[in-house]
Amino acid sequence: MSAVTEKPSIGGAVEKNNPASVSPATSDREHGQIVDADEDLLGQIGYAQEFRREFTRFSTLSYAISIMGVLGSVSATWSTPLAAGGPATAVWCWFSGSFFSLCIALSIAELVSAFPTSGGMYFVTKHVFPEEIVPVAAWVIGWSNLLGQTAGAASVGYSVGQMFLAMIAMGTVKEDGSLGYTPTSQHIVAASIVVLIITGVVCSFSTKILNNSIRWFAPVNIAASIAITIALLVLTPNKLPASDVFSNVTDGSGWNSKGFSFFLGYLSVAWTMTDYDATAHLSEELHNAAISGPVAIFQAVLVTWVFGVMLNIAFGFCAGDVAATLSSSLGNPAAQVFLNAAGKKAGIAMWFWVVLIQFFTGITAMLADTRTFFALSRDNMFPFSSTFRKMNKTTQTPLYSVWAIVALCCLLNLIALGSTQTINGIFGVTAPAMDCSYVAVIAARMYYAKSHPIKPGPFRLGRLQKPINIIAIAWVCFISVVLFFPPVSPVTATNMNYAVAIAGFIVIFALSWWYMSAKKRYVGPISNIHHD
Repeated sequence: MSAVTEKPSIGGAVEKNNPASVSPATSDREHGQIVDADEDLLGQIGYAQEFRREFTRFSTLSYAISIMGVLGSVSATWSTPLAAGGPATAVWCWFSGSFFSLCIALSIAELVSAFPTSGGMYFVTKHVFPEEIVPVAAWVIGWSNLLGQTAGAASVGYSVGQMFLAMIAMGTVKEDGSLGYTPTSQHIVAASIVVLIITGVVCSFSTKILNNSIRWFAPVNIAASIAITIALLVLTPNKLPASDVFSNVTDGSGWNSKGFSFFLGYLSVAWTMTDYDATAHLSEELHNAAISGPVAIFQAVLVTWVFGVMLNIAFGFCAGDVAATLSSSLGNPAAQVFLNAAGKKAGIAMWFWVVLIQFFTGITAMLADTRTFFALSRDNMFPFSSTFRKMNKTTQTPLYSVWAIVALCCLLNLIALGSTQTINGIFGVTAPAMDCSYVAVIAARMYYAKSHPIKPGPFRLGRLQKPINIIAIAWVCFISVVLFFPPVSPVTATNMNYAVAIAGFIVIFALSWWYMSAKKRYVGPISNIHHD
């Protein structure tokens, strides 16, 4: 059934009588009615209900926070801004980059509210592009989003393996400071594959089990972030001066420009704050999806913004000798900070929580990726789509899609055995590929607003929509160029940023497949509701 409610908005007027509107005030005991309204809206969009709707508002928010995994993600990427411009670059890149990320998140949240399906922004192409453009636009955007997510899920698995082995290495520190064990690329790849298989097993569970598990991810993340921040600041004996943490931007890139070195520091926040529509990919498993999903996206970015600044400040004060920290034989500069502050045993105990939270991020990233693959299979995008879109009768989840993505992620990580430069290029395309797929839809929504207006959902930006959309588009155009740039100069085959080549391959691959065969059969997002 369709609910008629007044809808919350951000900067806009209240709108009534929208079928996408489901009252946010509906209590948990009324979930039966919410499911009916959610199913009715999904049916109006064009899809039959196939998943069980088990995710509550709290578990949805926990999922949205966990996909960014602030403690694990900052620890995994902190070395980039630190090397580029020092601790101050890490702090201010996170602070300023989070504002622009919030603009992307708000732009996406508004569209997700109008079309809460597991296809996310890919599905929205059907409603913001002219009909004759929809097939090719959906094809390219779908591939860009999927491959960006898959590279992201693989990279998180790789980082978990790397962090876990850093913890093992931390336990072998000798009295003279040397290590009894140093992680190798072969060991990291093997560990990452084990991690990816475990995340695949978790993502194969029923939605009810996933809901009951994921609801704890964010509380653990937040509590551990606070505890570790306090512990590092208390235990680190010789802290850097505030000037190094807040004002002394250095030129560590070799480009002879502090400004450009500062820009390179945005990689950390860009890699962490992406996959904004991950929550949208769970829309068909959420209660009150048109509201709970978008609100969770918005709130998650705010939480990640605040705690990311807190962690970067703490890491900055505790960085010690920056050159020595960056060259740590542990393989992760943040792990070296923990070891310097707390020693072997306490350092391992603290680092364990970082590894665990990054593992949580891997689960949520894998879950979003598999739901995207399912949604694209539902629209006949791939060979064997009829198999990949099948739902397991016991778990009511798409197990074939889950294990197809797990296999693809494992294959990507195997590339690191032959070339770390290539795998870093693949990982580096994560944020640009996903963010470009988002802003293509956002830009089309603005450009074709008069000829193809959409009916907004309950989460609305109102008069702020255009300026927020423009900021989001401008930011993605800017940051994509920065993320494709070589991180250091002079550029060599070893330090070259191959992400731009990987991105070019994705575009050529998608368009070549389109013109050779896909355009004859693929029509874009299609309904799976069959009427007699």
